[in-house]
Amino acid sequence: MDAMEHTVVRCAGGHVFRAVSFPLQQLGPGRIGPARLIRCPRCARLRHAVRVER
Repeated sequence: MDAMEHTVVRCAGGHVFRAVSFPLQQLGPGRIGPARLIRCPRCARLRHAVRVER
């Protein structure tokens, strides 16, 4: 089983990219909300990002 999971997300700037999440470090959407603070690879800024629904 792979310890890393890839998720497609959209940052607050509108950029869509794949992010790596570590399941053991996630607190879940009920605990800290649906957005995560991630460094966007397109604009190199820390931004809130949400999962893109397929």
